[in-house]
Amino acid sequence: MKTGDYDRIERAIRYIDAHRDEQPSLDEIAAHLSLSPFHFQRLFSDWAGISPKKFLQCLTLQNAKKLLDSSRPVLEAALESGLSSPSRLHDLFVTSEAVTPGEYGTMGKGLSITYGLAETPFGTSLLGITPRGICWLSFLHETSPERELSILKANWVNAEFSPDNNLAQATADRIFHPSKGDTIKVFMKGTNFQLRVWNAILILPEGTLISYSDVAHLIGNPSASRAVGSALGRNTIGYLIPCHRVLRETGAVTGYRWGTERKKAMIAYESRT
Repeated sequence: MKTGDYDRIERAIRYIDAHRDEQPSLDEIAAHLSLSPFHFQRLFSDWAGISPKKFLQCLTLQNAKKLLDSSRPVLEAALESGLSSPSRLHDLFVTSEAVTPGEYGTMGKGLSITYGLAETPFGTSLLGITPRGICWLSFLHETSPERELSILKANWVNAEFSPDNNLAQATADRIFHPSKGDTIKVFMKGTNFQLRVWNAILILPEGTLISYSDVAHLIGNPSASRAVGSALGRNTIGYLIPCHRVLRETGAVTGYRWGTERKKAMIAYESRT
């Protein structure tokens, strides 16, 4: 993945959304990106592993609705199992630990956090890594690395921080290009309700989508759809806690902390096979 490739993907998605009624051709999208059709085709193939045409079909509202419907058995199995199954991203298992009620108020006192920037298939990310798991994975979206780091530090204000871009990149490589059977642990800090929501969506395997009301049912609070949306918006461990897999009942892709285009890119990337 070359630095800057994701930026072009995001620009393409933005262009397609703005011209969806006109159904832009491959040549038109390539021209918007100042690329030849050949180079645009190669960019998509290198990034997504499929052709631009197939990838763009994954971005449609109809495809999102289809994925919502096909994911219903996953939701039913989750309800039956009591949310006991770990999430799986390709060959990667994700497990979780949460701060204790006592630790919540200390804002990271006594905790060491190693942080760094890393390139991912979805752009540049900032990672925060602790001995107890990954506590932060955000994407640079309309913000600078310095600003993003300040948000991380404000979230764990009493922790001790040390930079290590090499560790961050190695960790990102494990997340987005995992080895079979690999395990990643996340270390979550939130309210009891937020933790329930985040743990509920950790069961979702790659390529599945559910609605906000589905999540509300998973946590045993069917009337809490709006509160679920708020909790997902407070998630600071992007992708690993897969809030990008939660949509409106209509299939509309909205409300992502790191940009709607990035959410669409993740959904299409995961449903491309």
